Amino acid sequence: MRADASWVPTGDEASLYLRPFMFATEAFVGVRATRRAMFAVIASPTGSYFPNGIAPIDVWLSTDHARASAGGTGAAKTGGNYAASLLPQAQAIAHGCDQVVFLDDVEHAFVEESGAMNLFFVYDDGSLVTPASDSILAGITADSLEVLAAELGHDVIRRPISIDEWRDGVRSGRITEVFACGTAAVVTPIGALRWAEGDDVAEIVAPDPADAPVTLALRRALVDIQYGRAPDRHRWMHEIVRGQSRQ
Repeated sequence: MRADASWVPTGDEASLYLRPFMFATEAFVGVRATRRAMFAVIASPTGSYFPNGIAPIDVWLSTDHARASAGGTGAAKTGGNYAASLLPQAQAIAHGCDQVVFLDDVEHAFVEESGAMNLFFVYDDGSLVTPASDSILAGITADSLEVLAAELGHDVIRRPISIDEWRDGVRSGRITEVFACGTAAVVTPIGALRWAEGDDVAEIVAPDPADAPVTLALRRALVDIQYGRAPDRHRWMHEIVRGQSRQ
């Protein structure tokens, strides 16, 4: 941060995105954990994820690929999890979607997560449900949103949620909002869920983001803390560099 402080951008919701990573550097061919690795950090200036205002994303339901398996590395931040999502992500784009949503690898019935984000479902009683699974990557943004949602008076439940509950809930109005969350986009409303039905494509469409008060309130609460517009009562923020010039 001291080396890159001058590259921190100014502007609404701009940031210096820090991405730590590690890779093996040992001169060895075989199957075992490496004994030598390099740790590095990418510091990348980024602008607002939604420069033209918050817009919903459409997601593609992958029914023939799994992001991770039970007992595997799904809950770890490892490159293999991203590799498994590349083909389904390409299929999502081919169907006009921005992201892919995965199901569990055993019953192919329960929602896991999107290609790079955790998922939340807002119900008509004000409660929030986020999928529970041992193969879902634990997200710090999701954890923070659970805390803020509870402070705003919402019950937050972690439990398995089936894809049928998602589809039926939106159709009936029981599920009023759906959003994804992650480091880059923070909170992203989900507009349409699409999937293949034989040779056809079916979809359900969630309400417009303008009619998603819980999603927008949670996003605003978290972003305001991140950018110093609201008090940080949880001591999530840590000052690293002070008094550096910016360009």
